[in-house]
Amino acid sequence: MFVVRKTVSVNQTIPTPTKPGLKRRWLFVILALTFLFVLMPFLFWQATWFGKPLNDAQLQKSLVDREHPREIQHALSQVADRMLARDAFTRDSARQFYPQVVQIAQNGQDELRLTAAWVMGQDNSIPDFHQELQRLLQDPNPMVRRNAALALVRFGDASGLAEIRSMLQPSAVGASEAGALEQRLKPGESINPGTLLGRIRSGNSTSELRSQIPGIIRQWLVSDKAAVAKGQPILLVDPSVSEIWESLRALYLIGQLEDLPAIEEIARGAGDVPANVRQQAELTVTAIRSRQPH
Repeated sequence: MFVVRKTVSVNQTIPTPTKPGLKRRWLFVILALTFLFVLMPFLFWQATWFGKPLNDAQLQKSLVDREHPREIQHALSQVADRMLARDAFTRDSARQFYPQVVQIAQNGQDELRLTAAWVMGQDNSIPDFHQELQRLLQDPNPMVRRNAALALVRFGDASGLAEIRSMLQPSAVGASEAGALEQRLKPGESINPGTLLGRIRSGNSTSELRSQIPGIIRQWLVSDKAAVAKGQPILLVDPSVSEIWESLRALYLIGQLEDLPAIEEIARGAGDVPANVRQQAELTVTAIRSRQPH
C-alpha cells in the first residue's frame, strides 16, 4: 500500500491566520464610520432647524448675536411661534422681545429685516410694529418691501398695495455696476434670492450679479458681452408661484376693481399656474366684486 503524504514546498507562502484583535479593530472602525454617517446629518439638521425651542435667556442672547445671523433668524422664528401660540401665557411671553424685533428691522441684514417684517405681521395690535412696517415699504431690498406690504394687510393698512400688485408682474433686474455683462442663466430657468445671474467685468475687476427675488427668467434685455450702465435694466423676471399666491391672498382683502384684469388672467390659467393658485384667483375676484357698491 502506498501512502500519499501532502507536503508543502518551502517556496509556497502559508497564509497567516488573522489575529482576533485585528478583526475587532476593523469592526470598531466600521461602526464608528456608520455612526458618523448618522450623526453628521443630524448635527446639520439641528444647526439649521429653527424649530428648536429657546428659553427666555437664550432668546435674549440670540437676538443680539450680530456675529451669527442664523442665530438671530432662529430667535425671530421662535418669537413668532410664541406670538402664534394658543395659550395666552405663551403669547404674552413674546412681548418682552418686541423692542429687539423692531431694532433688527431697522439695523439688520437683508435676511433679518425680511424675517423681522414677517414677525411683526403676527401681532397687529402693536403701533410700533405698524409704524416700522410702513417705513420698510421704502427698503432697498424688494423682498423686505414685499413682506412689509403683506404684513401691513393684517393691520388693515393698504399702503403697500402697489408693492403687492407688483408681485403679479414681471420685475426688471438692474445692473449692479457699469461694465461688460456676462450672462450665466437662460430664459425659462428658475431663480431665488441669491442666485448668481451673471457677472459684470470692468477693467480688471469683476462683480457678481445676484438675484434679490424669486421667479423665472423671462428674457435678457441686453445681449451677452454687451456694455451696460449701473442701474440699467438688463433682465426681466416673471413672478414665482409663491409670490403670486401671497399677492392674491392679500388682494382678496384689499384688492380693487383695477386689479381684476390681472387676477382674472391668472384665474383663466395664464402662466401655467397650479390649480390651487387659479382657485385663489377666482376667490379673490369674487371678494373684490363683493366689495363694490351695487
